[in-house]
Amino acid sequence: MKNYNNITIAIDAMGGDNAPHEICKGTQAACKEFDDTNFALVGDTGQIKKCLEGYSASDMSRISIVHADDFIEMDDNPTLSIRKKRRSSMRLAMEMVRSGEAQGVVSAGNTGAIVVGGVLVVGRLPSIDRPALGVPLPTVNRSTFLLDVGASVRCKTINLYQYALMGNIYSHKVLGVDNPMVSLLSNGSEDIKGDDVVSEAREMLLKTNLNYTGYIEGNDIVNGTADVVVCDGFMGNVVLKFGEGIMSAAHSIIKEEMGQRFLPKIGMIFMFPMVKALWNRFNYEKYGGTPLLGVDGVVIKAHGRSKAPAILSALKTARNLVKKEGVELIRKELE
Repeated sequence: MKNYNNITIAIDAMGGDNAPHEICKGTQAACKEFDDTNFALVGDTGQIKKCLEGYSASDMSRISIVHADDFIEMDDNPTLSIRKKRRSSMRLAMEMVRSGEAQGVVSAGNTGAIVVGGVLVVGRLPSIDRPALGVPLPTVNRSTFLLDVGASVRCKTINLYQYALMGNIYSHKVLGVDNPMVSLLSNGSEDIKGDDVVSEAREMLLKTNLNYTGYIEGNDIVNGTADVVVCDGFMGNVVLKFGEGIMSAAHSIIKEEMGQRFLPKIGMIFMFPMVKALWNRFNYEKYGGTPLLGVDGVVIKAHGRSKAPAILSALKTARNLVKKEGVELIRKELE
């Protein structure tokens, strides 16, 4: 293993709904927390400097600014924006990874552009047909790693097979799960379920040395019956967004009901610590960013609505993946 004593993470300072203020704030928090990591904020120098006003010299000691003339907007066409906006903050940050100036990149910007940039700018690993976005989901008794959640809408059998291999490596080597249980998301747990692509992937996985545990249904994901759940990007994104929607709706319903009744308000005084702990347990901000696996560098997608705590978590994820040589481990496994 390499000794990473001086890591540099490039950050797309202009990507996301709360850029650049919250991006800079999260980076400053990361600078305080990690004394072995440098951070390069890529974006409009004037706006970034304004956001960093008031920070002490020690807070700024490992933060640099790389000027970018442009940025990729959330509704830009992913492929066109990466190809044509060559001076955008996202593209320049990714070029820093390709050139070796940075060991990883974090962006809360346009998801499609991050995937396209990961492939066209950072580059795919030789053995990977398509990359996958993977996200750790909080469940009843563990964190379940779900991939793909949006990098590829439709997949071939070989893609699901490679996702399972990458997810297994990430879960074991990066998340620290011993002998991860790997499952394929399907419309039933019986072997006869699933379409041709899923069924053929099942046959391939049965021949590997992975701890493949068969099909898993959507309702079993939250029960934590698998460490790695594999599916195409369309299905994975639906699962992810539905989960986010359920949590948001539950929060709103509880708040609305509390406002309409007197006795529950009194009861909530005693229940508040429990409710707060439950909300924090399922809060996406503490679970870091979403790694784009299958590209030749550390690329982390942060939530588009990320504020400083979520950016800090995404930077932690990037740093952790660099230090544990996740990309190299995937490369060697697939070779």
